Amino acid sequence: MAGRKIVLVMIDALGWVPARAQCGYLMGLVEAGQARLWRMRSVLPSLSMPAYASLHTGRPPAEHGRVSNDLEAMAPSPHVFSVARAAGLTTAAVAERLYALLFNAAPFDPVEHLEVTDGPGHVTHGRFYTDVRHTRFNPHVPGDHDLCNTASLLIRRHVPDYLLVHSTAIDSVGHAFGADSFEYRHQIWNIDNELALAVPVWRAAGYRVLVTSDHGMSAEGRHGGAEDGMRTVPFWDICGQDGGEQDGGEAGGEQAGEVSQLAVAPTILKLMGLPIPATMREAPLA
Repeated sequence: MAGRKIVLVMIDALGWVPARAQCGYLMGLVEAGQARLWRMRSVLPSLSMPAYASLHTGRPPAEHGRVSNDLEAMAPSPHVFSVARAAGLTTAAVAERLYALLFNAAPFDPVEHLEVTDGPGHVTHGRFYTDVRHTRFNPHVPGDHDLCNTASLLIRRHVPDYLLVHSTAIDSVGHAFGADSFEYRHQIWNIDNELALAVPVWRAAGYRVLVTSDHGMSAEGRHGGAEDGMRTVPFWDICGQDGGEQDGGEAGGEQAGEVSQLAVAPTILKLMGLPIPATMREAPLA
């Protein structure tokens, strides 16, 4: 259905195999026919900033230029936030600082840019957090309970047309303990449990909810390369009907039955009833 308000939940470092094994709530929606699920292949390098930019521009990192987490530069327009704002719509984000840097202002000012209300940038209402100087012993993991409730508060106060909710806890735990660990698997269950509480609230407020990841994680706690565990991620569309596991079909990626991460941006815009720029060449999934 076009013209819907959208929440995109971006769960950092949630790989395809552990997601299907640990996300009981989301997989339950698929089994009940209330959500569609695709296996999605991330862009390369399978790093956060390149994927964040690709998820919203629909362009590969080699094209949009954000090929490292260490770059301090905004993503090129058009992207989901800029198209929505150009149409006079309201956007919001509860996300790590790289999203503020990519879509609102660069370089990121940890005082001025940490919170935005009715701002002039592409993200109208932003609640951003940082992971500055995090280590294995000081992981700076923001609580998923707080992130989901902050998103619900933004919906209650501002009713954004597009809302990004970004969790980094799985990524932090994965780097510390690896993907083949109790800690990583338990953290996946934890965000799934928080979504079980938050998604019904968002849907009752009139939102269609999409859930995906930027990249996966290796058993040794790494990502950035081309291994399947680093690149294959889930994409759920909680549509309420006609759900089930989907095949890639004509929108298939490099492997049979997969879809490209570049399809996310045009999918969001199509669902919102907004024009899809020519730079977004992948077919939408909706």
